[in-house]
Amino acid sequence: MAPHDTFDRISDPPQTYPTPAFLRMPRSRRSRTPVCIAIAAILLLILGWRSSVKLSTKPSFPITYQLSPSNRLPFPAPNSHNEVGSPLLAHPNYNENSTAPIGLQKTNPSFHLLIPASESNSNLCKTLLSTFALAYPPPTLVNYGRKFDGDTWDKGSHAAKIRGVYDYISDTKKVKDEDMVLVIDGYDVWFQLPPVIMIKRYHRLITDANDRLRRRYGTIGTRMGPRYTTSVIFGADKLCWPNGFTDPACAAIPYSSLPKDVYGPLTDKDPKSFHNRPRFLNSGTVMGPVKDVRAIYEAAVQKVEKDNRGTLGDQFVFAEIFGEQEYQREMQRQSSQSAGGRWYEWLSSALGGSDSPFGANQTMKNMTVVPGRRYEFGIGLDYESRMFQTMTHSADDIEFLVYNDSTSFPHIQQLHPNVKAFPSVPPLDIQLAHGPLWYSSPGNHSLDAKDRILLPHSDKLDDLPERLDWLGVPLATNLYAGTVPSLLHINGDKALLNDWWPSMWYHPYSRALVRRYIRSTQTRQAAQAAAAGGQTWWDMRGGRGGVWTDNGIWMSWGEVCKKTEDEVFQDGKGKWGREEGSRKVTNFFGTVMIDDEDDNDD
Repeated sequence: MAPHDTFDRISDPPQTYPTPAFLRMPRSRRSRTPVCIAIAAILLLILGWRSSVKLSTKPSFPITYQLSPSNRLPFPAPNSHNEVGSPLLAHPNYNENSTAPIGLQKTNPSFHLLIPASESNSNLCKTLLSTFALAYPPPTLVNYGRKFDGDTWDKGSHAAKIRGVYDYISDTKKVKDEDMVLVIDGYDVWFQLPPVIMIKRYHRLITDANDRLRRRYGTIGTRMGPRYTTSVIFGADKLCWPNGFTDPACAAIPYSSLPKDVYGPLTDKDPKSFHNRPRFLNSGTVMGPVKDVRAIYEAAVQKVEKDNRGTLGDQFVFAEIFGEQEYQREMQRQSSQSAGGRWYEWLSSALGGSDSPFGANQTMKNMTVVPGRRYEFGIGLDYESRMFQTMTHSADDIEFLVYNDSTSFPHIQQLHPNVKAFPSVPPLDIQLAHGPLWYSSPGNHSLDAKDRILLPHSDKLDDLPERLDWLGVPLATNLYAGTVPSLLHINGDKALLNDWWPSMWYHPYSRALVRRYIRSTQTRQAAQAAAAGGQTWWDMRGGRGGVWTDNGIWMSWGEVCKKTEDEVFQDGKGKWGREEGSRKVTNFFGTVMIDDEDDNDD
């Protein structure tokens, strides 16, 4: 079953516009003559444009950049929502019925979660908690423990994020080209939905983006493959920063796929950008195949270390790469048009109806093309916030909806009069998913002592509802796009990091969910599942309830998030591992799992 997105139901209502003055019937013969001539000229231009819609397979100028990374989807199409064990990242020749004894090499792709973070604090631990509650891959902290002392505003930490991630995904002992990688900012990202939904939405976004590219840029080659494809998805922002307004990063990028009036009459006309459609790249969230993501980071490393373009941080660098890609695409499209097509484009721009960013009547810096340098990277944006919800100037678009409690809907609708199709039900992929509490301990809910290998059960600390479904928990919903994002990127107003945290669905159960995640299955069956792959076991390193560093060091939750309980759990139950007055916590075999003897707070 194809993933469903509420945005698919949004349509532009029919509107009646006043007839433009130049089309009203002139009253004099003298004024009718030029109008008739203009109409005839427009008809000729339309005919010329229609003949130029299909692009030539050989552009009329020499291309010095590489074409799209691939002419096919990086992974096979997603399976139906109710297939619990289906390996979403598997190769087409993967046999999901085969056995995978312990020690067998993992043959299907892995899913890696990378978080650049040089030190720990409560905001990082909120991010980590959200990954535990939803069973994302064990996070890998990039640059953890590293000190920065550069001369730039951030002491070089943002540019170092680029090199750190690039070095990690270039290590073939840790990652493979066909693996999937998700890179997120470390101190302001919260996951909301499980990875199975994230991955399926990625597939859907790729399909939709490639359909748009085929329609706009045509096909190439004897097999009529798409000229460009998308394989890497970044978040979309309403603001273009810190790049200059006339740079390609701001001026050459496509318009959003959201409706042109999604925010009402001020859509894309708001000087403060609150009512503008997201269309600018945000570097805080990116997902795609390792091979394609690595190529982007390699280009970013070159910009930072050879071109000295990293003084304004990673956001500037990645936005510039995206802008250069789109500039080259649009230049190629326009150079391949016939004379009639170019005249039609000029007329559309003059009348304000062009869908080309070059037709926005704004000044744009010319891009210097370096011969032999790659400019095509298959980058696309999540305009509808299906995967990534960035929050700069977008907080007013979001409401936390409990979908089985519709009593609040009328009031919320009054607060958002421009919402055309209120999302009264969540997307179908959420409705068909396991309940929210399932993911913290997939397949193992036993209280038997022999199953509690890592952390003993406590009636006081591990109390969770017997039943909880997605309709009964608050879900951050983008009312204008009609989507429930897989994660929230709290950039912009940092006060939201405190104000919104208690609204996340897992917040009331956060301590119990972390403990449950640590206790999740560690049996021989789990090891076989890890080797075979699937939705709940993503890589071979293992580890539950902690993080890896990019140096291969495992750190438990208690090590990374020590002394953050008051800000993260906010439940008044005390310090981690000492909630019931015990200084040590041992597992079933007597191994010490938590020991605070070195804590100097006593």
